[in-house]
Amino acid sequence: MADTHEESPIIVADDEYSSTSDDDGYSSGPNSYTTSLASSILKYKYENGRRYHSFRDGQYVLPNDEEEQDRLDLFHHIFTMIFEGNLHLAPIGDNPQRVLDIGTGTGIWAMDFADRYPSSTVIANDLSPIQPAWVPPNCQFEVDDAESEWSYSAKFDFIHIRALGGAITDWPKLFRQAYKHLNPGGWIEVVEPQPRPYCDDGTLSKDGYMIKISDLFADALSKIGKIGDPAEKQKDWLTEAGFVNAAHIMKKVPNNPWPKDPKLKELGVYQLQNMLTGIEAYMMAPLTRILGLSTEDAKLICDGACKEVANRRVHLYSRVWISTAQKPLEDEE
Repeated sequence: MADTHEESPIIVADDEYSSTSDDDGYSSGPNSYTTSLASSILKYKYENGRRYHSFRDGQYVLPNDEEEQDRLDLFHHIFTMIFEGNLHLAPIGDNPQRVLDIGTGTGIWAMDFADRYPSSTVIANDLSPIQPAWVPPNCQFEVDDAESEWSYSAKFDFIHIRALGGAITDWPKLFRQAYKHLNPGGWIEVVEPQPRPYCDDGTLSKDGYMIKISDLFADALSKIGKIGDPAEKQKDWLTEAGFVNAAHIMKKVPNNPWPKDPKLKELGVYQLQNMLTGIEAYMMAPLTRILGLSTEDAKLICDGACKEVANRRVHLYSRVWISTAQKPLEDEE
């Protein structure tokens, strides 16, 4: 079957803001981890007033503190709105059995999936042990590095990857591992927001802060061998790994409530909060740890970007790419 590619239409701005600015059933006990929670894992790293993971130190540039956990849960809500209440777009059927969530963060997607599909067993991994202790009985969390060799003894029916831009060094290898650990006919879904800003009507200055931090983010990540924006390449990497029946869909997410459409306006309300807390989360470590800026200069850049993203006269939006693909039913492994 040929690959499919769908893009969202142009977003129409709300005239009201076109000339104004607004800057304004669960199991208890410890989670099951493949890596024991040794004291070294819990000795977090602190920089610029934020907390970062210690396991495989430096592999992920975003913090893991409570502020970031709240943002990740908000981001999950935004993704659910984009998906119109669904947790995935891959046609996995009504009875998936083994499911893997890579880079689970707070674990909210994995827990929601386990609730929605009680017949499934959901395994979710992350570098940080920040997931809750009370989880659905069919969901378990692991501290693990997805870029290490996978040691799962049984294969999966569905593998989910979301928002790992900047965290992965070798995406083709990750997809090859996913292919190897899927059952024939199993599905993979990769959801990646792009860090750079987009604007269709020229209201974004080419010298603006959002473009500046996008370039700085890409430069910093490249210095440590990471890819900050894998979204538009993931479809080719999936095909190269052997997947078939690929679909690639792009969704536009307004960065504040500037659109006229009521649903997009509501989405923009949540995305604005995500951006206002996320800009510093994404940028402080790359700017200070990698590029060598002072904390004060880095915060000034982040503050400028936050002011720009909150301005409703600037019709910014983010692109989110959703790629789904299937392992062939007759695999030649």
